[in-house]
Amino acid sequence: MPKVLVPLAQGCEELEAVTIIDLLRRAGINVVSAGLDALPVRASRDTVLIPDTTLDAALKHDYDMVVLPGGLPGTTHLRNDARILDLVRRMAQHGKYVAAICAAPSVLAAAGLLDGKRATCYPTCLDEFPRVNLQTAAVVEDGRLITSRGPGTAMDFALVLVERLMGQAKRSEVETGLQR
Repeated sequence: MPKVLVPLAQGCEELEAVTIIDLLRRAGINVVSAGLDALPVRASRDTVLIPDTTLDAALKHDYDMVVLPGGLPGTTHLRNDARILDLVRRMAQHGKYVAAICAAPSVLAAAGLLDGKRATCYPTCLDEFPRVNLQTAAVVEDGRLITSRGPGTAMDFALVLVERLMGQAKRSEVETGLQR
């Protein structure tokens, strides 16, 4: 069974975080949510999320994919965390999936992963990174880098993640169960 790490920073976008975790778990994927510290995560709209573990503990294990929810100031906290930058670089170097939504593609860009790559994000979040080939689609894939635009595209994004890890049939099964 694939294993996915979803780091949760204070101020993350809860709609994105919960949608990603929920849909991946519906597909039977082992999802580990990890707080940057040991505290409950107060998301951008004051929803309190309780991560499964801390990032330090989670980093002792291997993953098939890492997914960064966006939101502010959550994305800023992810981008300023050396452990996250090292994680996404290592995952990419090892041919693993690296995914980000909303403002979080800026974390991938700051780590140097989006230079010359196609990506999407919440409007203006990649403006300071001119080497990114910015797209307007809801979900953009460039190799094993997967990005998405924001809360409104979270379900489409999560379904693409399910498909990459488990195949089209599992995606269809999950999607049918959602009555889309």
